[in-house]
Amino acid sequence: MALPTYASPLERAWYYTYLVICGLVFLFLIAPILVVIPLSFNAEPYFTFTPKMLDFDPEGYSLRWYDTLLTLGHPTPDAPRDASWWSAVWERATWVQAAKNSFWVGLWATILATTLGTIAALGLSRPEMPYRRLIMALLISPMIVPIIIIAVGMSFFFAKACVAPDSAMGLIFGFFLSEKGCLANSHLGVIVAHAVLGIPFVIITVTATLSGFDQSLIRAAHSLGANPRTTFFKVIMPLILPGIISGALFAFVTSFDEVVAVLFIAGPDQQTIPRQMFNGIREAISPAILAVATILVVISVLLLATVELLRRRSDRLRGVTGR
Repeated sequence: MALPTYASPLERAWYYTYLVICGLVFLFLIAPILVVIPLSFNAEPYFTFTPKMLDFDPEGYSLRWYDTLLTLGHPTPDAPRDASWWSAVWERATWVQAAKNSFWVGLWATILATTLGTIAALGLSRPEMPYRRLIMALLISPMIVPIIIIAVGMSFFFAKACVAPDSAMGLIFGFFLSEKGCLANSHLGVIVAHAVLGIPFVIITVTATLSGFDQSLIRAAHSLGANPRTTFFKVIMPLILPGIISGALFAFVTSFDEVVAVLFIAGPDQQTIPRQMFNGIREAISPAILAVATILVVISVLLLATVELLRRRSDRLRGVTGR
């Protein structure tokens, strides 16, 4: 917002001082990311800027660590890069396998969190809903309670939540369960844990969208003969869709970035990107971690930009201007 023409010199001085303070705070928060990105192109296996990098010598920069993401775990990394080589990358490369696990776990966790979170937000938005504040506090508690406590609790709970292999649940979820039919050390356990952590973000974003929703639209739809299902998909859904998508993106990012719950719940086969980074830092420090971090930063920026565009679209649909 620009200063009005009638602003006094003191107001102008405070305005520009405020901008400088905000810029310094932003620089303080963004500086670690700005350092990581150029270091991921370091030609040497160091986590510091080499003299060649500081001199902007092209020999000081390399894509070797991005190439490591494809060759680590590859049976023949130096072979010609033909179709069979890329097939081996897809099937055997350690970082690629971790990325595949993170994507599928994040996808299913996002679907589960978005579905349950949207239903919860719709119920909490109704004025006749009893104990709304208490229920809201319980549902968003995963955002407040330390993640280590949630991970330990889920680990004990999932260890006892076993399903008989020949039961209906075992047949349905057999692909996601571990060999013993338990949630612990299984893909389903990781998906459920990540969904629990993502549900609060969906509830908050959808609830914020519903705060400006005109309830008379629902009554108008009912008066015209629409049933509840038609009313939801034809009237409510189009208006709250930006909030739902924003919540889904936050849930996906939360799942993609989570490492503590994975360490407690996942088994050896559920190796995600954050867990692989944690293992890399603990066992063999490699600048390949910086390459992964750079890729994740780019993905996060794109997702946040998408969320901002959806927020502005939601404001336009609700008639909110000046933001």
